[in-house]
Amino acid sequence: MKKYNIPVEASLEVIGGKWKVVILCHLIKQELRTGELKRLMPKITQKMLTQQLRELEEDGVIDRIVHQQVPPKVVYKLTDYGWSLKPALDMLCAWGEQHIEKTHPNKEEVLVHGSELQQA
Repeated sequence: MKKYNIPVEASLEVIGGKWKVVILCHLIKQELRTGELKRLMPKITQKMLTQQLRELEEDGVIDRIVHQQVPPKVVYKLTDYGWSLKPALDMLCAWGEQHIEKTHPNKEEVLVHGSELQQA
C-alpha cells in the first residue's frame, strides 16, 4: 500500500505533470476525441497525450468510450470521480488568470485561446 507524507502527494500522483490538468480542463467542457485534444494542445506529442490519457483512465478520472462504427470512434470524458476535481480545477484556472493579469499587463499577448477555461 502506498503511503503519503501529506495528502497533496496523493492528488499530485493522479493529476501531476505538465499535461493532465490541461486535459482535464478541456474535458470539463465536453467529451473529446484524441485528435481534438491534440489540436487544443499543439505542443504535446502524440505519445505523451496517449500516455497521459491512459494514466488518467487507470486512475478512474476519465473514461475511454469506443463507439462501434467504421472507422471506430473513441472519445474521452470525465467520470463521476473525475468531475469531483472540478472545484479544484476551477480554482487553478482562476489563480492562473490572476497570475497572468499580474505578470502580463496585456494578457492577450500570452493567451492563445483566451480565458474560456475559467468560465467552464
